[in-house]
Amino acid sequence: MKRRDFLKVSTAGAAVAAVASPAIAQSSPEIKWRMTSSFPKSLDTIYGGAEYFAKQVAELTDNKFKIQVFQAGEIVPGLQALDATSKDTVEMSHTVSYYYVGKDPTFAIFASVPFGLNARQMNSWLYQGGGNELANEFFKKYGVIAFPCGNTGTQMGGWFRKEIKTVADLSGLKMRIGGIAGQVLQKVGVVPQQLAGGDIYPSLEKGTIDAAEWVGPYDDEKLGFQKVAKYYYYPGFWEGGPTVHAFANLEKWNSLPKTYQAAIVNASANANTWMAARYDMQNPTALKRLVAGGTQLRPFSNEILDACLKATNELWGEISAKNADFKKTIDAMQAYRSDEYLWWQVAEYTYDSFMIRSRTRG
Repeated sequence: MKRRDFLKVSTAGAAVAAVASPAIAQSSPEIKWRMTSSFPKSLDTIYGGAEYFAKQVAELTDNKFKIQVFQAGEIVPGLQALDATSKDTVEMSHTVSYYYVGKDPTFAIFASVPFGLNARQMNSWLYQGGGNELANEFFKKYGVIAFPCGNTGTQMGGWFRKEIKTVADLSGLKMRIGGIAGQVLQKVGVVPQQLAGGDIYPSLEKGTIDAAEWVGPYDDEKLGFQKVAKYYYYPGFWEGGPTVHAFANLEKWNSLPKTYQAAIVNASANANTWMAARYDMQNPTALKRLVAGGTQLRPFSNEILDACLKATNELWGEISAKNADFKKTIDAMQAYRSDEYLWWQVAEYTYDSFMIRSRTRG
C-alpha cells in the first residue's frame, strides 16, 4: 500500500473511532441512584431483597449503574419511602404499596388484601394476568413506576396476649394492624393501631396493645415478640402473598438507557424469587425454635375467618361505590382469584393436602 493511501485509510479509521467511541460511552453512562427501604437492616431477608436487587443491577451493567440502599430512617422514615420517590428525594424505594392506603385504598391491591391471592397466584396475576399494567397505570398518577421485588409468602396472623376463640373475643382488642386489613378487623370489633416495627415490642410489653402482626416466624423471632405475647395465630388471611415493590421515580426511569431499564426489570424479578425462596427456607426452622421455646400455635377458628371474609366483602362494596380505580382493580383481582382456585382445588391443594397428611402420619 502506498504511504498516501495508508494515511487516507488511517485517517478514515480514526474518524470512525472518534464517532463510535463517544456513542458507546453515552449508551453506558456512569449512573448512581439511591433507594430507600421501608425496613431495617436487621430484617435481613425483606431488607436484603433490596440489597440483592441493587447487586444484580450493578452486575448486569458492568458496575456502570449503581444503586445504594438505605434502611428505614436513614433518609426518610420507612412509611415515607413512596413519597420520597414521588418527590425525587431519592430515585427509588423498596416498600409495600399497602402502606399508602391513606392516599388511596387501591394501593393495597397490588401488594395484598384480605382473602386475596397467594404468592404464586400474585406473581401470575402481576406478570401474566394484567396486574402490572393496572398497577403502573395507577402508580403513574403519583409519578412512579413499580416492579415486583419480593414476596414473603402467606404471613402469620400475629401475636396475642390472650387466646382468641370466637368473634366476641375480638371486641375491643387493640391490635397493631393498619391499612385495609385494619379496616376489615375494625368491622368485627378490633381497635386497629398503626405502629412502626420498632414500636411493636414495647407496646406489647407494656400492654398498650393486646396483639400485633408483622410477617412470619423468621422476622418475628428476630423482633422478640415471643417474649411478650404467648399465642401465635395463623394464617394471616390479610396477607396471603404480599408483594414488595421496587418503585422508581417516573421521570428518572424515563431518562434511563433502555439497557438500564432492562437491568432493573430483570433484577427486580430475580429479587422477587430470591426473597420468597429465602423465607421458605428460614421460616420452618424459626417456627420450630419458637414452639420449642414455649410459643403456643393457634389457628383462627372458622367462625372468625367466615366473619372476616363477610366483613371484607362488605368493605369492598363500600369502597367500590365511591372509588372507580379500586373497583376496576379489585374486580380484576377477584376474577383472577376465582380461576386460580378452580385450578388449585384440582391439583395444587389436592397434592399438598395429601403430602401434609402423609407427613403427619410419618
